[in-house]
Amino acid sequence: MTWREIRKNRMAYWFLAPTVVGMVFVHLLPIIQGIWLSFLASRKDNLILYLKAPLPDNGVLGNYKDVLFDPHSPLHAGMMDAVRNTFWYALLVTAGTTLAGLVGALLLNRKFAGRSVARTLFLFPWIVPTYVVGLLWGFMWQQENGIVNILLHDWLHLLPSKPQWLLGPNTLWAIIIPTIWRFWPYSMLMLLAGLQNIPGEVYEAAEIDGASAWQKFRHITFPLLRPVWSVLLLNGMLFNVYSFNIVIMMFGNGAGFPGKNGDLMMTAIFRNSFQMWDFGHGAAMSVLLMIVMLSLVVAWYRIFRKDLGSP
Repeated sequence: MTWREIRKNRMAYWFLAPTVVGMVFVHLLPIIQGIWLSFLASRKDNLILYLKAPLPDNGVLGNYKDVLFDPHSPLHAGMMDAVRNTFWYALLVTAGTTLAGLVGALLLNRKFAGRSVARTLFLFPWIVPTYVVGLLWGFMWQQENGIVNILLHDWLHLLPSKPQWLLGPNTLWAIIIPTIWRFWPYSMLMLLAGLQNIPGEVYEAAEIDGASAWQKFRHITFPLLRPVWSVLLLNGMLFNVYSFNIVIMMFGNGAGFPGKNGDLMMTAIFRNSFQMWDFGHGAAMSVLLMIVMLSLVVAWYRIFRKDLGSP
């Protein structure tokens, strides 16, 4: 871009300038501040004093060494638990919301009596705020008085006893299921919009050729929905990796700890930074998470860039 082109379009740049300044203050400066904090020694004071903290004793990358490589550090063990839980949580929730949304979209794309009512009811979970979902499901998962155990054990007799959902190995499922319930309507709306943009003549031609319902889905519906479900996969992975509200509200109304079987990256970062006042290690975990997610976005773009119209 030459200086002449800049002068020619200077009015457009003046209009963009407030947005650029806002983006610098809202995004760029906090990122730089977080990276700087990740290099400072851990101390249990407040954030203002933290900016004057020295470097860690084990070098400028000491905080990263603690959370990544120190086998004797509880931070390392907590980090590995959070990474494992976040991986399975993001993977299963993204797959669950996309599949449930696809089923719902296929159903609502058909003509039947009461379809408008069904659409409204299907959207109900998406209307409920995420922190309310965490509170409600926290009560529903209670071992003795929760509706889930009452339904599965007392009424349907599907379980021999009432399991503990908020402790132990069931904890991860206790946060996966409410998250899928909360966000699958969004996937449904996106996929339904994509289905309604597929020309009906394509299906008519396939029926004339004798294609079965599965063949029409495999060779027409699924490929033509690729631009939609590819975006849903990216949004789902990003959103679910950074999931926080449902988990933090389900355990102690924001003050609890999901335990090693349910701790996610965001709850681990929050606990270390704002409950333990350990901003150095919390910032290091945040920077590592940011690098991983940037790599994921780059990989996604290389795979699906043709669906975005990029060469």
